[in-house]
Amino acid sequence: MDRYTVISADCHAGADLLDYRAYLDPQYRDEFDGWATTYVNPFGDLTEADAERNWNSDRRNSDLDAQGIAGEVLFPNTVPPFFPQASLAAPQPESGRELELRWAGLRAHNRWLADFCSLSPERRAGVGQILLGDLDEAIAEIARIAKLGLRGGVLLPGIPPGSGIPQLYAEHWAPLWAACAEAGVVINHHGGNAGPNPTDGWGSAFAVWVYETHWFAHRALWHLIFSGVMDRHPDLTVVFTEQGAGWIPATLDSLDVAAARYARASSAIARFAGPTAGSLTLRPSEYWARQCYVGASFMRPVECAQRHGIGVDRIMWGSDYPHLEGTAPYTREALRHTFSCVPSDEVAAMVGRNAAAVYGFDLECLAPLVNRIGPTVAEVAEPLAAVPADASSTVFEPDPIRAW
Repeated sequence: MDRYTVISADCHAGADLLDYRAYLDPQYRDEFDGWATTYVNPFGDLTEADAERNWNSDRRNSDLDAQGIAGEVLFPNTVPPFFPQASLAAPQPESGRELELRWAGLRAHNRWLADFCSLSPERRAGVGQILLGDLDEAIAEIARIAKLGLRGGVLLPGIPPGSGIPQLYAEHWAPLWAACAEAGVVINHHGGNAGPNPTDGWGSAFAVWVYETHWFAHRALWHLIFSGVMDRHPDLTVVFTEQGAGWIPATLDSLDVAAARYARASSAIARFAGPTAGSLTLRPSEYWARQCYVGASFMRPVECAQRHGIGVDRIMWGSDYPHLEGTAPYTREALRHTFSCVPSDEVAAMVGRNAAAVYGFDLECLAPLVNRIGPTVAEVAEPLAAVPADASSTVFEPDPIRAW
């Protein structure tokens, strides 16, 4: 192995707003025309010239070539039809009609994404979207996502408290998990959309939101374990993306302790845990080792140091392209910063091999590209002497405890 096959398990893409029109079901196009004329995009990075990185296939591939990235898993980024803002951050719809229109917008996005991936099928694994406000429609869309060939799987939305939708541990969702298992799709849970939105501007409420947002996304792990979903569907694969990685070892330890207490008949707490949580056939850490992965976006050295507690075979590095907190344009430097002191076989697993197995990338098909653009083993092994002065990615932030 002279070069690493780098596959980013966390990238983002989407169509330019008006380009979604052709992908809408025909009955929604006239209404879309009226909506689009009044819509004002709230995100500056989606209205500037560089926004084309989301949908310009040639530019995107050129950027990734320069960064040494051969493949990418594509989460949404731009605003789909009838959404007030990007789908990962949009508040819950307030009416049945609004929910219907958003479904139309997400179906359009999924169709567009399938076409976008087809422009570089060996390099792109698209993640299809669903909503949870209509269970039957969600199940139907999972089948469509599989039929479209979106091998990135399905994006499982978060459920903020007070949304009126049952939490993920509820029996209500049993048909959803069965549908995912039957379709053979990967379940992806992306950080940033499972907690309540800040309502008091940019003061302390926003600071609290930033601190808590990953924790709300983490909750899906114990919801799926303690409700028995992992037990009933041992072939389900669940990925936790862009919500950090360092939280995993301590959380698994805590979940193992809780599960042991639930299973001990003499424990007072067991009476309140319910029969499912008390009769798991594996420890929570074993479900993690069997079925779960972390999409470790812009992984920092302090997180990499915990890789054996997380599981080297469970980690999938991500660049977060084209976001400002991502590694571009200093991806090669970021890889050196995080992985220079790590054995090459472990690096190979974390930066590409694990993602190839989860998302179905053909390594032989990617080999000619890797031979041309892939970072060399010697390059990544060279410690980074200095962080580029204009680097904005959080990967280059110092260890916050030491910096304090």
